[in-house]
Amino acid sequence: MTLPCSLSSTRSNFDRAIRINIRGTFLGMKYQIAAMLHGPGGAIVNMASIAGLHGVADLAGYTAGKAGIIALTRVAALDYAEQGIRVNVVAPGPILTHRLEVAGEQAQLLAAGATPMRRVGRVGEVAATVLWLCSGQASFVTGAVLPVDGGQFAGLRPPQMHR
Repeated sequence: MTLPCSLSSTRSNFDRAIRINIRGTFLGMKYQIAAMLHGPGGAIVNMASIAGLHGVADLAGYTAGKAGIIALTRVAALDYAEQGIRVNVVAPGPILTHRLEVAGEQAQLLAAGATPMRRVGRVGEVAATVLWLCSGQASFVTGAVLPVDGGQFAGLRPPQMHR
């Protein structure tokens, strides 16, 4: 019996992904919230991924880590809402970052084809979402997971429907 690739990765690689994503987010929030409790409150926006909302083959550590960020965000939102601290999380889909640029045009076309909008997102679009979540316009938003993914999380959009 052969194990799936994502579960055959080394324990240290899996542990590293969990440490970076979950422990890193936990520690960041721990110190941000401590500072915010001495003032009028504030807004925290964590960074997850669409991978944290559904499984992605061969990325067990990454996917579990991003799902953990989403769970931590929701817990913090519940724990600190009464103190005026809003905690939300952004879950980007395929975004044209350095990593996707280096992967090449074929990878970019493949990523674009996975979204109903048939394009990859731009870093500025993610940044604008984060800024909105930190603004007064989002003052009643806490515990939200906001996909920035060109509609990818909305569901499947087959190229042709047969009726």
